[in-house]
Amino acid sequence: MRKRLPKLTLNTFCIIVYIFLLAPIVVVLLSSLTKTEYITFPPKGLTLRWYTELINHPEFMQSLILSIVVALGTAIISTIIGTFASLAVVRNQFKGKEAIVQLIGSPLLIPSVVFGVALLQFYSWIGLAASPLALIIGHIILTVPFVLRLVVASLVDFDRSIERAAMNLGASSWKVFFHITLPIIKSGVIAGCIFAFITSFDDLTVALFIVSTDVVTLPVRIYTYMQYQYDPIITSISSIMILFTIILMIVIERVLGVGKVFASKN
Repeated sequence: MRKRLPKLTLNTFCIIVYIFLLAPIVVVLLSSLTKTEYITFPPKGLTLRWYTELINHPEFMQSLILSIVVALGTAIISTIIGTFASLAVVRNQFKGKEAIVQLIGSPLLIPSVVFGVALLQFYSWIGLAASPLALIIGHIILTVPFVLRLVVASLVDFDRSIERAAMNLGASSWKVFFHITLPIIKSGVIAGCIFAFITSFDDLTVALFIVSTDVVTLPVRIYTYMQYQYDPIITSISSIMILFTIILMIVIERVLGVGKVFASKN
């Protein structure tokens, strides 16, 4: 009985934590199905009306498309930069290595508001106006550390004898990378790419400082809409974002495994 008590306590604690984490998501999803003209929980009746109402709000669709384009651009460029940076960090010893690694990871330590203000001041200084390009550049700085962390985890136990054997047989460095190195570390690269996409797609704080009247991402659109309206359209578009993110997380789990993503190796 005494041996089973700690296990029961741990299981109960885990259940409470899961409920605490999942409750807000469940509330948003169910609130999007209400028949009332305002957000309420539990929902009064069930309907998909507020999802079809999105058709009458093209600004949400425009912002959704913009967010996807920005997130795709961010994910692709961050993955390329992060992958090659990971190879340099893991396989080479050079002066200032630790400083460079810390510098790359510094955006994760700086508050998002501070980073957004700094980015706005920098763009004003160089004369870069609000645009998808400006958003992509800002999000690249935020997402490269995620890609670096995940690709480094895939490279730690990498057996380089395979690469040396291929090069001894006459393969060029690029052929070795694309035909041997990349296929072996692809799980970390794909996971990093997906994390970069999610981070960019869901970003609000940094985007608030960069957007304009013509360039508005979906999180910013939702935030500004809620200042004047409080109907279930907000929960319906938020539910779409939640489901989209969940699908991407499932892909990460299938490709790499969440446990391996966050595992630390020495």
